[in-house]
This record gives sequence, C-alpha cells and structure tokens, in this order.
Amino acid sequence: MSDRAPAVTPSRTAAVIPAAGRGVRLGPGAPKALRTLNGTPMLVHAVRAMAASRAVGLVVVVAPPDGAPEVRNLLDAHPLTGHDPAEILVVPGGETRQESVRLGLKALPGDIDTVLVHDAARPLVPVDTVDAVISAVRDGAPAVVPALPLADTVKQVEPRTGDAAGEPERVVGTPERALLRAVQTPQGFDRRTLDEAHEQVATEGEGATDDAGLVERLGRPVVVVPGHEEAFKVTRPLDLVLAEAVLARRRANDRY
Repeated sequence: MSDRAPAVTPSRTAAVIPAAGRGVRLGPGAPKALRTLNGTPMLVHAVRAMAASRAVGLVVVVAPPDGAPEVRNLLDAHPLTGHDPAEILVVPGGETRQESVRLGLKALPGDIDTVLVHDAARPLVPVDTVDAVISAVRDGAPAVVPALPLADTVKQVEPRTGDAAGEPERVVGTPERALLRAVQTPQGFDRRTLDEAHEQVATEGEGATDDAGLVERLGRPVVVVPGHEEAFKVTRPLDLVLAEAVLARRRANDRY
C-alpha cells in the first residue's frame, strides 16, 4: 500500500464574456463593448478585470456572429500583462445573449469546473469582487451573484405598451426595499449547474439576460455576495462619464 496521498485535481475557473450586443441605449455606432474608456475599448477593460484574478485561467469572449476576427485582432492589440496571463479565446456568438452564453460554455475545455459570466458593459469590477464570487462557488454554492442594496424606493407599475406607451403608469405596489438587491456581474456557477440550466430552461423573445435566473428556475439555490459600486453597468452616455471619472481616480491612486 502506498503512503502517498491521492492526487488532487486543482479547481479551474473560466470567465465567459458575452459581447455580441450593439448597445442601442448608447446611441448609434460601434457595439457597446467596443466603445472606449480612456482610449481603451470597454471589452478590453472587462477582460482585464476577469484576468486580474489569479483564479481565472481562461477568458472566453463571445463576439458578434460576424465579428470574431475583429474582436480577436482588438484583443491581440491590447495583450494582458502581469502575473501568468490568462488564455483568451474568442468565439462567434448568437442572436441573443442566452445563445451567446451557451456558445461560450460549449467552447470551455473539460477541466473547467467553475464558470463566471460577466457583462462586457461592466468594465470596472474590482478583482476583490471577482475573487469573492469564485470563493463562494468553490465553497459549495451552485450559483453566486454580487449585488448591492437599493438606494432608491422601487414602485411596481402597470406598464403602458403599444399605443399607450409613454402615458402615466399606475402604481400597483411598493416592494420592501430592504428585501431587494441590485444584481451585478460576474455571476459565478458550478459548471454542471450552469450547463444544465442552459440546456433545460427555455426562454422566449430575447432570451435570458440573467444566468442566475435560469438556475433559479431549475429550483437550485442562488446566493448573494457583496457587490461593489464600481461594478456598475455602462448603458447610457452619462455612465461613460462616470466610468472615465473612476479610471481617473484609479490612475491618481496608482491603482490602474
């Protein structure tokens, strides 16, 4: 009998970044993920944010269906630096975010057991938040989301659609704010759980915009870890101004 302890396979983590959307709310022009912050595309910032975690060994960028070569060239022009840089893989995406995430998952090698799904439009998430999500998954949570308490009161309304769009909407309820959280990314998952969610949960229209919601529909638990105010989503022109201000503060503090 051997006195040697059995070999332990290290846990491997990959991040999937769906970046196939066009970002209509930022106006016409390049897709949202390719808009620049401090002269660098948001997508590059998002990739660097994931690769900043020593736990992340692979980042899969899901490009527009006909834009994978362009995205590959863009990332090659902004190589990663620092500690053992993560491998970067670019694959073409689908017509919806859910389809793009599914294609990103299919591109993962078999030894990946923890998966992050991160919005390219959240380019400034701190590495501590990324590490907290990964740690919670490795501690046994099948799905983990970073989130913040709400600062504003929220009203539930009867939406006005069609010819009535833009008209005043009737308030039908005021949810208790203390029970609500504003969810961010990266969301983290046990790989088998996320694969199962994408295989079994069907959605209509534009598909799922929240992968943790798919896991919820499987009946599996989802847990929340503290998010960060700098992990906001860049959606409107004013968000670009705020993101530039965050980058300026980081440069002033020698953090970036």
